[in-house]
Amino acid sequence: MAYEIPVTQARAELADLINRVVYGGERVVVTRHGKPLAALVSAADLARLDALDAAEEPGGEQVASSVSRIRESAVREVPSAPRERQRFGIAAEYRGPGVS
Repeated sequence: MAYEIPVTQARAELADLINRVVYGGERVVVTRHGKPLAALVSAADLARLDALDAAEEPGGEQVASSVSRIRESAVREVPSAPRERQRFGIAAEYRGPGVS
């Protein structure tokens, strides 16, 4: 389930909302007058959505594969800040292959 927040409040709390999405794994729906306006999702969720969209198009498998490779190379790992790890109760951090 997604966390909903009015656009005026989201504007004031953007950095916190981004941290909730990236480190907390949440999805945030920004609303205006109670109606969904936009959503904040992780880069991994966006890649999955793009792949689903591409799979529905003719020749979608090739496009989905390309989107996946582009997303993987474009998204860089950002180490979580100690404050954010503590706030969201994150005890471990994924560092990827070959990173010590």
